[in-house]
Amino acid sequence: MDGVPEPHAGWTFITNHARVLAAIADDPNARIRDIAAHCRLTERAVQKIIADLEASSFLSHTREGRGNAYRITPGKTLRHPAEAEAGLTVASLLALLAQDEAHRADQLRPGPRQSADQA
Repeated sequence: MDGVPEPHAGWTFITNHARVLAAIADDPNARIRDIAAHCRLTERAVQKIIADLEASSFLSHTREGRGNAYRITPGKTLRHPAEAEAGLTVASLLALLAQDEAHRADQLRPGPRQSADQA
């Protein structure tokens, strides 16, 4: 069926909740359909994750026209006891993910070409 992502077997380092949160941080006005495509999840899974994040006050939304505008709570402490004890926040997680994304983009971007006399 077109538009349904391939299933993933096995574990990953980043949870789907973190992926959805990062996608919303990139575009607070993103549609669920776009978030699902970006995260390679179903729209139903994204809806459930957004509901989880809102129920735990990591995220809120307001209706804007026909879409939603999401607002992340950056100072909210992460849920795992080790992270909570260390005072790690949503902002620190998103900064780490954004830094990694920027680093990967830099690696893919071609560097300046060397001239013949520089080689």
